[in-house]
Amino acid sequence: MGRLFIDLFVTLDGVAQAPGGPDEDPSGGFPFGGWQAPLFDDAVGRQVMAGIQAMDALLLGRRTYDIFAGYWPHHADDIGRKLNAVPKYVASRGTPTLEWNGSTLLGPDLVAEVRALRERHESTHVIGSLDLVQTLLAERLFDVLTLWVYPVLLGQGKRVFPEGVRPSELRLLEPPVSGSGGAVALRYAPTGNDPRTGDMTDDQ
Repeated sequence: MGRLFIDLFVTLDGVAQAPGGPDEDPSGGFPFGGWQAPLFDDAVGRQVMAGIQAMDALLLGRRTYDIFAGYWPHHADDIGRKLNAVPKYVASRGTPTLEWNGSTLLGPDLVAEVRALRERHESTHVIGSLDLVQTLLAERLFDVLTLWVYPVLLGQGKRVFPEGVRPSELRLLEPPVSGSGGAVALRYAPTGNDPRTGDMTDDQ
């Protein structure tokens, strides 16, 4: 069975909305679109590129798909060539027209569809797509969660882990990787367990 990777850029207070630019997702009057750009560095770029080169399928929510489909078909750098070449799968409650080459709309049973993707592909990556990520987290339907955590506090915006996220334990897969801009890459896998509790005052 293949693996499903979730890749997110996130602030220290958990916001993952519109890291790339001011027009990426201004919903809710979000004023900080493009917060990642001043802190992006070569170390981050190398890690991102390594993940993209390893993927053989891309799974996106509708909003992120529209952003990617409007940009990457017109760019032929290393990232563009890879994203344009791999199969793209889109999770949407609507019936969008998917004009980006190699795009497929998933059916209404998202859980079954994602499980089928893991049978079909070795390395499926989810980039951005916060609504989709919430479903994958709730279903524990992922294998690796990579968070590039940036030293920025925004105080508002869409969060990766909002109130009501499914309680779950994760395990760190490798030591954190840091970039010169202060970003730290944290890679986790689900344990399949609910959080455990204890008593720090218990001397036993």
